[in-house]
Amino acid sequence: MNALLSSTNAIAAMSGIFGLNIKLIDIAYIVSSIFFIFGIKMLGKADTARRGNMVSSIGMLIAVVATLLYSGLDYTWIIAGIIIGAAIGVVAAKMVKMTSMPELVALFNGFGGLASLLVGWAEYERIKGFGWEGYLAHTQGEFYFSNIVIWLTLWIGGITFTGSILAYLKLSAKISGSAICFKGQKAFNALLALAMVAALVAMCMLPLETAYPVMIAVIALALLLGIFGVLPIGGGDMPVVISLLNSFSGLAAAAAGFTIANTVLIVSGCLVGASGFILTIIMCKAMNRTLANVLFSGFGATDEGSAKVEGEMKAASIEDAYYVLEAARSVVIIPGYGMAVAQAQHAVKELGTMLEANGAEVRYAIHPVAGRMPGHMNVLLAEADVPYEQLAEMDSVNPMMEMVDVALVIGANDVVNPAAVEDPGCPIYGMPIIEAYKARTVFALKRGKGAGFSGLVNKLYFLEKTRMLYGDAKATVSELAGMFKDK
Repeated sequence: MNALLSSTNAIAAMSGIFGLNIKLIDIAYIVSSIFFIFGIKMLGKADTARRGNMVSSIGMLIAVVATLLYSGLDYTWIIAGIIIGAAIGVVAAKMVKMTSMPELVALFNGFGGLASLLVGWAEYERIKGFGWEGYLAHTQGEFYFSNIVIWLTLWIGGITFTGSILAYLKLSAKISGSAICFKGQKAFNALLALAMVAALVAMCMLPLETAYPVMIAVIALALLLGIFGVLPIGGGDMPVVISLLNSFSGLAAAAAGFTIANTVLIVSGCLVGASGFILTIIMCKAMNRTLANVLFSGFGATDEGSAKVEGEMKAASIEDAYYVLEAARSVVIIPGYGMAVAQAQHAVKELGTMLEANGAEVRYAIHPVAGRMPGHMNVLLAEADVPYEQLAEMDSVNPMMEMVDVALVIGANDVVNPAAVEDPGCPIYGMPIIEAYKARTVFALKRGKGAGFSGLVNKLYFLEKTRMLYGDAKATVSELAGMFKDK
């Protein structure tokens, strides 16, 4: 850090010699932004993701230190806040289970939105202290701009906060994970949005002191819109919701940056907002659905698409599965949320190692929306030290699925459902899936005979080539691995 400050001091001195108006804090912000960009780029690959997170963290550390050095504020409360926040973060990181990572990410998104909302509120309080006439000593355009960016900060921050909290409650099963709809819901949400726009007009037309209740109303409306916006979204669409809320938390930070005229906050917020939105589009594409359909269709609120299928689900014993796997030369393991619930990732890694020792080629097929957040399965398998080169994306594994001896489906449902390919009446028809149904034999690990989290019956389970292994996935996989060990 000392070397960095010395270098930036030298650059600042040179800028003075050449007549450039460059401040040391601006240089620090530029350096931070470069760290953010390289960090996000490194997050795009599994083998560099951890370093990318570290690089981005260093960039934020530089930005925070530079801001504090140039703020001239009393550090007492700031240091106290840093200590308290760091303690909470350490405890949360140590205690949270990897299977609960989606809930933790939802909370992080929510508190990021809340922080931006509070920044907007505090800035309104600050400029309100100038009085109407004092503040209008600035141009009318500056007054309008300040109100607009404060409104954006409150609006996006409020939606992000309550929407993320509701997503957390759904993901943690504290409330129903299915879509919750009521008659006139879309019209109600539209009225909330129109009221937000009307409040913006009022904020710009009224004196600051008079418009204060309007500003409070904006906060209340934003909080309500976050709740009622996420209510009609079912658990099967949670990866998209988490990604979108992550984007919103970045946009809220960028709006807060405009509110307090902080360059690095604008840059970092825009980077998070843009990358989160791109990931959201990727998630939607992986489901062959539009973002509007995810947000407003109420998917999972009815029994649509849950029609009965022909045949029956045929159970197999663990011994039967062992003998088939023992003879297999190629095995594709397809994890889903059921693996996360059972915390079976380490047992799955052990079974994969045993299969390789037995001469089988093992791959782990990852669907983009498997689990409850983007990259959920990648995180779990990385925790179990599954080699990166064994992870296969859907597009690379599907062409060779017909040559696979065994597809081992562990807790996945919609992402392997043949109805997405064969049944035009199914709600997920057209969604790209991992084509497990083309493998020579399919073993599906499932706790019971019920439908998946989205409420759709999986036709894969009723195929002649499919055998069900009922029970806890961790216990089942561990027993299979144990039988290979005994051999």
